[in-house]
Amino acid sequence: MVKFDVLSIFPEMFTSPLNFSLLKKAQEKGLLSISLHDIRSWADDKHKMTDDAPYGGGCGMVMKVEPVEKALNKIRNLQDDSVVVLMTPQGEVLNQKIAVELSGKKSIIIICGRYEGVDERIREHLVDREISIGDYILTGGELPALILIDAVSRFIPDVLGNPESTQSESFSANILEYPQYTRPAEYKNWGVPDVLLSGNHAEIEIWRKRKSLKRTYQRRPDLLEKIKLSDEDEKIMDEIKQEDI
Repeated sequence: MVKFDVLSIFPEMFTSPLNFSLLKKAQEKGLLSISLHDIRSWADDKHKMTDDAPYGGGCGMVMKVEPVEKALNKIRNLQDDSVVVLMTPQGEVLNQKIAVELSGKKSIIIICGRYEGVDERIREHLVDREISIGDYILTGGELPALILIDAVSRFIPDVLGNPESTQSESFSANILEYPQYTRPAEYKNWGVPDVLLSGNHAEIEIWRKRKSLKRTYQRRPDLLEKIKLSDEDEKIMDEIKQEDI
């Protein structure tokens, strides 16, 4: 079982999304657990302040180090092995490889930043990993944390009904997934490719590989630079490039 602990000043934001679909079923089966912690619970002052003005001046507020450090000390006392993740636009961009790596951890503690960011001492002394979901700014780390939990959970054994589902997905092999179709075979004169109705599995696999490579070449050519193509795939790519001339 993988245990997620989430530190946030708005833990209520997680309640609904975590109680639907696969995440709800996985928790009910004991495959993963998700605990929400209000950082304000570890603030000492009577107003339960978790932020303060930045030294040196500047706009906005900065999340304080003390409540976060106290929360981590309490939570980590209950864990034998944990990785602490800070959700921040300055972190490494989340991808399938990172999701797979984290799915092998027994305990993942996620810190959700707010305001203008967090006191740098949180990064320097309390965090193992910083993760971003893209090159843009949100109002806080709660939505990114939900995305991280969802992405990681799909690789935990038995969370998905069919474990092979993750193997053919976009980015799993650094190529985008091939087009998918389902019934009806004809709708408003929009048909399903004949090869998918043929029952010829060898031809279907060739078609899918070609479509995956072509879609990747057209939409995310940068991904192709990260993989070594087989001789067969190189031949398909040459044909695809000739089509675009």
